[in-house]
Amino acid sequence: MIVPLPYFLVVGAGLFAMGLFGALTRRNAIGILMGIELILNAANLNLVAFNRAWGTPEGTGQVMALFVIGIAAAAAVVGLALILAIFRHRQTISADEIRLLKG
Repeated sequence: MIVPLPYFLVVGAGLFAMGLFGALTRRNAIGILMGIELILNAANLNLVAFNRAWGTPEGTGQVMALFVIGIAAAAAVVGLALILAIFRHRQTISADEIRLLKG
């Protein structure tokens, strides 16, 4: 049984909406990073679904999804390192209380 493309698009849109809501409403920096990861996972789902629906033999959607996964992993590492450095300096990871550029 083959699942139609609109089902994947609905799930991807739901993931994107949850990620956007999480990234915009969270005050915790780790919660914001988790929202961004949900947004990237929604993009990966759409890439793979469109590649499957249009049937490109090269697997362009899968290859692009792998690049997005690699970039997301690197961004998560850098983001967590920045959060740890800020926590050591300010003793908080709340996005409202972090004002490093304001002197």
